[in-house]
Amino acid sequence: MTHRSHARATHGRARSRATGGATPMRDVDAEENATGTRTWTRRRVLLLNATYEPLTAVTVRRAVVLVLRGRADLVHADEHGGAMHSVGTAVPIPTVVRLRKYVHVPYRATVPMTRDALMRRDRARCGYCGARATTIDHVVPRSRGGTHTWENCVACCASCNHRKADRLLGELGWALRTVPVAPKGRHWRLLATIKDIDPAWLQYIDSGAA
Repeated sequence: MTHRSHARATHGRARSRATGGATPMRDVDAEENATGTRTWTRRRVLLLNATYEPLTAVTVRRAVVLVLRGRADLVHADEHGGAMHSVGTAVPIPTVVRLRKYVHVPYRATVPMTRDALMRRDRARCGYCGARATTIDHVVPRSRGGTHTWENCVACCASCNHRKADRLLGELGWALRTVPVAPKGRHWRLLATIKDIDPAWLQYIDSGAA
């Protein structure tokens, strides 16, 4: 064996140890799925605790590494097919993976309010008339001291938003269909931070949020 070949072999063994014994994956940062329209690096995979409780969303690469290292099991594969490859191994592109061992994660009570999450809370229905909502309205207008919080924001249709403008509900004789409250639960953090929720996730997210 030449000196250069020996150096390459030594480097390969060191790299394998650094990755926990898993064989190196080829670079798939630009690899597209079977439809040829999305890159895998833009996708997120739902990571479940051993109890099937949703924890967070991770990159496809991170999910595959967890599976290869035996720390997680594939629960759902992407419906479009495709796989990530290491030497002699192919792992289907996952959409949901589950940790083999339970991990304790401190609960964070505060859920960030985003447009997508608020629309899910209100089921995309206007808080005033029940029509299909297209925007968000501040119950007490910002110009009149209202806050940008879960308790002061509702989904709203264009018509009600235009008619209400910066007036108070009492001035219009209106009433809210339901009292807006801040949602609770770790799954709501997912809904608030992930724009595109894969349909395969929904059975693991509380029905009240989905």
